[in-house]
Amino acid sequence: MTISIAAEPAIGYLLASLRIVAWLVVVPPFAGRTIPVMAKVVLSVGLSFAIAPSVLEAGVPTGTVELITSAVTQVAIGLALGFVAMLLLAAIAAAGSLIDVFGGFAMAQAFDPLAMQMNTVFGKFHSMLATMLLFATGGHLLVIGGLLKTFELLPLGGSPSLDLGPEMLITAFTKFFMTALQIALPMIAVLFIADMGLALLTKVAPQLNALNVMFPAKIGLTLLLVGLSFPVLPEATERLVDLVNQSAAAIAGGGG
Repeated sequence: MTISIAAEPAIGYLLASLRIVAWLVVVPPFAGRTIPVMAKVVLSVGLSFAIAPSVLEAGVPTGTVELITSAVTQVAIGLALGFVAMLLLAAIAAAGSLIDVFGGFAMAQAFDPLAMQMNTVFGKFHSMLATMLLFATGGHLLVIGGLLKTFELLPLGGSPSLDLGPEMLITAFTKFFMTALQIALPMIAVLFIADMGLALLTKVAPQLNALNVMFPAKIGLTLLLVGLSFPVLPEATERLVDLVNQSAAAIAGGGG
């Protein structure tokens, strides 16, 4: 029995899968080692099948040079989209790391199973919390939908405008730092005021051992402030998902 496969649909499917696989390699939490490789393969195969009809309508390159160029371009586009998404989604974890620095938890590090590296206490906690919120709110579906939308804005034969690269990176880094600071800055300000108060306390009562008071007080205050910040995190996650989709549309919209 001979099985024949149409060349153009197969090429379109493979090119689409290159962009999706490159994106999955970079974007958390799909990029983590905690997600099995087989699960990533099945996800990329399913997404490629879902987007294949619209890819074929836009046309598929068939020449050897055009095919190689398109394959390299799809990998580069997937990596660029994934890097920007990874940078924005890491803002909540960065806010947790800032809290560790000012709350006195930076010296205690633990293994982060999502990033597969050592991380600070609240950096790890906020990373896992952001992942949970991403799945609980359906943000992962919106992020994946934004990736699939790029095939309409930037077909397989197109290429993004390189002029937008530096501006997009600057914007992504700006949003990353702004979001992390907006989450952590109120807690940092309160912890700084607490440090000032403890410093004044040592001046008023020099016989009081400041270290015996400072560390338990800051630990309790940090835990209280982190608990009070929980209602803000779902809204921050939704805003980050919107920023990821806007960045993906901006990158793909420069295609020609």
